[in-house]
Amino acid sequence: MTWMIYGANGFTGRLVADLAVERGERPVVAGRDPGKVAAFAAPRGLESRIFDLSEPARVAEMLHDIDVVAHCAGPFSATAAPVVEACLRSGTHYLDITGEIDVFESIFARHEDARAAGVVLLPGSGFDVVPTDCLAAMVAAELPGATNLDLAFQAGGRISPGTLKSALEGAALGGRARVDGELRTVPLAWRRREVAFPSGPRQVTSLPWGDVATAYRSTGIGTITTFARLPVPEVGDGVGKLGQKVLGSAPVQRAGKAAIGAFVKGPGRATRQHSWVEVFAEATDAEGRSVSAALIGPDTYDMTADAVLRSVSALVADAPAPGAHTPATAFGADFIRRLHGVKIIEPA
Repeated sequence: MTWMIYGANGFTGRLVADLAVERGERPVVAGRDPGKVAAFAAPRGLESRIFDLSEPARVAEMLHDIDVVAHCAGPFSATAAPVVEACLRSGTHYLDITGEIDVFESIFARHEDARAAGVVLLPGSGFDVVPTDCLAAMVAAELPGATNLDLAFQAGGRISPGTLKSALEGAALGGRARVDGELRTVPLAWRRREVAFPSGPRQVTSLPWGDVATAYRSTGIGTITTFARLPVPEVGDGVGKLGQKVLGSAPVQRAGKAAIGAFVKGPGRATRQHSWVEVFAEATDAEGRSVSAALIGPDTYDMTADAVLRSVSALVADAPAPGAHTPATAFGADFIRRLHGVKIIEPA
């Protein structure tokens, strides 16, 4: 198998590539900056390719001999579509590490194109959304006919520049939830609840998260809200709408992304070794019955790198049907059990 990491000179792309080398794999590394890609590839003895994403035909040419591409160059709102198009042309399986709701929706919309091309499209192959998607599928299987799904996480550690840039874009769109099968725009922080994380009960706040797109495909549950434990004060609708308008302005987006690029660095190995994540899922049916499950895992970036590598291998070994998938529809709910350092608190 020949596979590629596009965006290998970015923070998460480097983690994926270094873990691959550590495990004895030799991915092709690629990106648009010749100096940065070469500086990364040469000391590791990896093949490198240089191309931008402006022309899908050119990208497809660069993928002609690639079985799987792991796309790690966000924001995916700008980069996913041309790579997906190139993969459909070249017959290359696609995965990425997006958490962006509209990117998921746009990729799921190409399901029939992927089937016709014999290609698997697998967005969200890291954190977000592997652990949440698999937990969602577990609790849904335990409660057939569930109508509501709540997913929540809390994590320690720092955030990478790419993640912050995507989050800045997402904040400008306001809150998002799945309600009766439809994606809805809702106020920022529109719901709060207490969640029984493995470490103890915590208050969490709703936020737009990729699972309102993915978990719907994995479970068929029509109403889905995603939460995180965030150190933010309670705000009313007016403040939320004002903040959304300000964040959505082009000057604020440009200035914010420039500041993130200049001043934010991703967490180093020592920081990640002391980081962790907890995830919670709860499905409820119309009669008020509920099933919940949780997990404890390592740092979210280390989990992402591990999940990407295992997804690449599974795309070949497990051979899911062509089309657009979530992690759970591609590999089953138990895929999360394959990841290093993850402990499942079984559905109850």
